[in-house]
Amino acid sequence: MEALVNTLDLASGADRLDTPEGRAAFGLTEEELAETRELREALRVTCLAHAGHPPHREVTPLGELLARAPLLVTVDAADGSAGLTPADPAPLRSRVAAAVAEALAAGTWLRLKACELPECHWAYYDRSPAGRGRWCDMQVCGARAKMRAYRARKG
Repeated sequence: MEALVNTLDLASGADRLDTPEGRAAFGLTEEELAETRELREALRVTCLAHAGHPPHREVTPLGELLARAPLLVTVDAADGSAGLTPADPAPLRSRVAAAVAEALAAGTWLRLKACELPECHWAYYDRSPAGRGRWCDMQVCGARAKMRAYRARKG
């Protein structure tokens, strides 16, 4: 999920999904690009919400997109372990739905966030002890945000 969100560099506008290599990394065809971009931005808005930030733009809610991605419960005959798998593993939407379900079960879903800087909004996993991370990288975006706040205070 994080890798999908981070296919678009908001600062430069470069989109890895525009390249054959970028599409191949997700097993996508050109026909799937519009739907994939819609899914990517819905994920970004969700990651922003996890970090307490407003959406960067209006998008179809992630829940609506994933509702069209049925999952199957699988049970391992040998050890009885259970899991969720995409009913149709080909569409990226189904794979994202399974990843969301896995993150929910692991208790890590709310730790997937997006950087608060509008020119970044890069997805990251918040590893801070209190789960209150605000930037994808403290050395880059965190430093920029803190320098802006410092300059604003010094007027």
